[in-house]
Amino acid sequence: MEAEALVTSLRNQLVDLLGRDTVVTEPHDHEPYCRDWHGDMTSAAVAVLRPRDTGEVAAVVRACRTLDLDIVAQGGNTGLVLGALPDRPERQVVLSLERMRHIRSIDEDDFSAIVEAGCVLEELKLRLEERGLFFPLTLGAQGSCRIGGNVSTNAGGVNVLRYGMTRELVLGLEVVLADGSVWDGLSTLRKDNRGIDLKQLFIGAEGTLGIITAVAIKLSPLPERIETALLGVGDLHTAIALYRHARRACCDLISAFEFMPPSAFTLAREAQPDLPLPIATDYPAYVLIEISSSGLIDAKQLMEGLLEQAMEESLVLDGVIATSQAQARQLWAIREGMNEGQALRGPHLRTDISVPLSRLAEFVAEIGAELDDALPQCLAVAYGHVGDGNVHLNVLPPAGATLAERHALIGQAKKMINFRVDHYHGSFSAEHGIGRLKRDEFEHWISPVHRRLLEALKRAIDPEYRLNPGCQLPSITAR
Repeated sequence: MEAEALVTSLRNQLVDLLGRDTVVTEPHDHEPYCRDWHGDMTSAAVAVLRPRDTGEVAAVVRACRTLDLDIVAQGGNTGLVLGALPDRPERQVVLSLERMRHIRSIDEDDFSAIVEAGCVLEELKLRLEERGLFFPLTLGAQGSCRIGGNVSTNAGGVNVLRYGMTRELVLGLEVVLADGSVWDGLSTLRKDNRGIDLKQLFIGAEGTLGIITAVAIKLSPLPERIETALLGVGDLHTAIALYRHARRACCDLISAFEFMPPSAFTLAREAQPDLPLPIATDYPAYVLIEISSSGLIDAKQLMEGLLEQAMEESLVLDGVIATSQAQARQLWAIREGMNEGQALRGPHLRTDISVPLSRLAEFVAEIGAELDDALPQCLAVAYGHVGDGNVHLNVLPPAGATLAERHALIGQAKKMINFRVDHYHGSFSAEHGIGRLKRDEFEHWISPVHRRLLEALKRAIDPEYRLNPGCQLPSITAR
């Protein structure tokens, strides 16, 4: 009762300091902000704070310092590593950027825009497309995720092999620091070599060093022609050989190259029973490839020529090229639907691995055989972006397993996979970040020098360890 009274008092004081419009006090209204994307984890917070602009974010930070509260910044809450989920409900608030959705400026000549952190990625992309501009970050959650969260987690997605991670799409940032001051680094310059590039400190920091309130982003011309094909191939080795061939033939015009196993069709149909399947579903492996172009380059001719050559060299067994945007969306729906199908099967292990591309097929075959031998009752699903060495190797426990049995199987599979990733000198987090879910692996992996540098940065920028404590490095977040 004493703890409950303290939380009620803190909520009332937040209302006094910030106003009732900013502070969401009712616990039942906190639920969407205190539940992870897949609904596997739930938490709570003292309050949810919803500022409308950068000045109000700064006021929130100052108020939380006054009340000795910690801040978990949140965008669309679509992360997969619990990075935006509070884990100390009695002393943490969620700071949601969802009301900061303005596009402050678009410069067509400069191919840049300045947008607030709460802009939904898909809405931003559509607004830019109206102006003939293209922001290439493409994610399955783009209808819900927000640009501030994308930057804070250095999101990846399907277009990394052509355009790079989010880090490479950011020109400048506006950030509220732990003392409530505002760093205005919203430059749109492409070349600026005036010392250390401070914005890079906050990209991928998951809100542990500052709260991103606005982003200057790099744009490209909107592709005029996009060709999409779904191909059946012999195995992952062949898929990588096909990528090598396509990369040389098409250079940087390949915007996506996705690998899928046959189980992708089963999982996608579980999520979308009426989803059309335009190719036989019994090939050993599949590739979804996209080529985009503008100007004088004919993407259709390039795709047809590429596939003709690939079939002559026995790299492709069968395939279909989308003849319309609607059919292209159907092909992508298979790739996206397999994620939904996995979620419908309940709690399971989601991994986010990268290894050198030259060893990717070897890695998948080796760990796949180990998992089949040790956990024959589970379904291991390997799929991913291939061209950038990123594979999602997920492990789904059997349907009848209890929650305790699922957690045991997940833990066993995670240890096996992480051990094999270390052996291949890979990364256990290719694009999703660390959050709270992967901090134990992070602790195990980092060297003493790496740790010392991270601790020094945290102490210098957030000396009270107030911003997103418990995320990334747990041992340096307790006051």
